[in-house]
Amino acid sequence: MRPSAELHSQFGDLDIYLFDQIQRGRFDERRRILDAGCGGGRNLPYFLSHGFDVRVADADAAAVGAVRRLAAAMGASLPDDHCYCGPLDVLPWADRSVDAVICSAVLHFARDEHDFAAMLREMWRVLAPGGLFFARLATSIGLERHLAAPVGRMRLPDGSDRFVVDEATLLRWTATLGGTLADPIKTTNVQNLRCMTTWVLAR
Repeated sequence: MRPSAELHSQFGDLDIYLFDQIQRGRFDERRRILDAGCGGGRNLPYFLSHGFDVRVADADAAAVGAVRRLAAAMGASLPDDHCYCGPLDVLPWADRSVDAVICSAVLHFARDEHDFAAMLREMWRVLAPGGLFFARLATSIGLERHLAAPVGRMRLPDGSDRFVVDEATLLRWTATLGGTLADPIKTTNVQNLRCMTTWVLAR
């Protein structure tokens, strides 16, 4: 098997920045995982195949169904009460019930600052002490001269409409939640068309 094919069989289309967290041992002792905004489950094959206690949430019923089928195909356990179809600002799980929250390419779909805050606070609510919050989101960091404002819902140069925040907002939320930066905030600029930021917090 080609090395690339072997890696894909193990990790699927796992976000490379999430792979970095796994490789650095951030999930070694954090076994209860919530993928908030799971989509079709691109970030889940590794966790499902390695016995993690996985929970998924997405507003799209088709996405949740796709994850159920993925788990079944892999012979992995994904109980019904671990699958939630609905908004991320009202999650069905108890306070501090997961060890890590993965929120990849989701927060920039917030309608406004209130919606952004509501999703963020709810994901933090279910995160246990010592837990890890991993987010990838579109931001204005590096695009300041191309956007009308650093925070808000706006059209990006790539033609997409996203809710973006700046570094000051992420740092303010880090303090408000009572978290600490597990890594420095890292942003990838895609030819000034969009900027994607990795924001990782420890609780």
